[in-house]
Amino acid sequence: MSAEQAAFTYLPLGAIIQEFRVGDKNIVLGFPTQEDYVKHNSPHYGATIGRVANRIKDGLIQDLNGQKIQLTQNDSPNSLHGGEKGWGKRVFDGPHTVQRNGHDALLFKYLCRDGEEGYPGTVEVRVWYTASKEGDAKTILTAEYEVEFIGDECEETVVNLTNHSYFNIGHGPDISGTTAQLATDDYLPLDSTGIPSGGIAKFPRDVTSPFTLAATGAHIDDVFVLESDPSKIPLDTRGLPLRRLAQFSNANTGLHLEVHSTEPAFQFYTGKYVDVPSINGAPAHHEGAGFCVEPSRFVNAINEPEWRSTVLLKKGQLFGCKTVYKAWKA
Repeated sequence: MSAEQAAFTYLPLGAIIQEFRVGDKNIVLGFPTQEDYVKHNSPHYGATIGRVANRIKDGLIQDLNGQKIQLTQNDSPNSLHGGEKGWGKRVFDGPHTVQRNGHDALLFKYLCRDGEEGYPGTVEVRVWYTASKEGDAKTILTAEYEVEFIGDECEETVVNLTNHSYFNIGHGPDISGTTAQLATDDYLPLDSTGIPSGGIAKFPRDVTSPFTLAATGAHIDDVFVLESDPSKIPLDTRGLPLRRLAQFSNANTGLHLEVHSTEPAFQFYTGKYVDVPSINGAPAHHEGAGFCVEPSRFVNAINEPEWRSTVLLKKGQLFGCKTVYKAWKA
């Protein structure tokens, strides 16, 4: 294992990012063992989220292969993060050490069969994790995702992927005192169930200037938009330039984090609903224990005519995206 890769630990379950170490601190939330994740990972710590990340309105795909498809309404009334047992709760094949873009990488694969959680079409999802350094200081993790439609059961399916890691770059048990800055204040206003209520608007708070996170109070759990023109969002975004979505710092630890992606949007979530007991000696996690930056396509895109093309995967096509995390201590 390379020195760069030694900063990270992954699990076959959900291709989970279990550890992301900067110096002596693991900056992601998680559990000691894979079995702990099976039993207790209701927050989706570190998990690869699919077949469709975020919510589908009423758990109903209005038109796919000429049919309506009813999915599990596991976040009533909607379907959330691929259903009751989405990809974050499935055991992937791997890790396999491979060469990727001239670097050592770890590959995880999962074959998602036709009908799993109600989704049509057999697809294979591949996740590559590549660790590197930028200079002597910055620890970098590149997460690359690819989904191939390999079945012949139907003509089309739907895919929207993300990673659901929670970060805490402070000393304490929560995110209070960490400074955040988002790249955009364009967002999707949501209804009471987390579904876009129509159009893109300006977020009611100033999030493009540095602001301080708090563990309680004014939480954020919203979808921010970097690219609003669907014609500029290919099914495989990996050929697009990386854009910084958000940056964070903590004066007490000196730690910094940046999240970059090729994706057009991201959910920023400050952990309002985290409530996990102490497990096998690991500390309990409560409200505001960590924050998430979840790059993705738009919420409920399959049911919105103008966004549909960004998540509609047909036979012979590839869905792809890339996220880069950069962390360092100054």
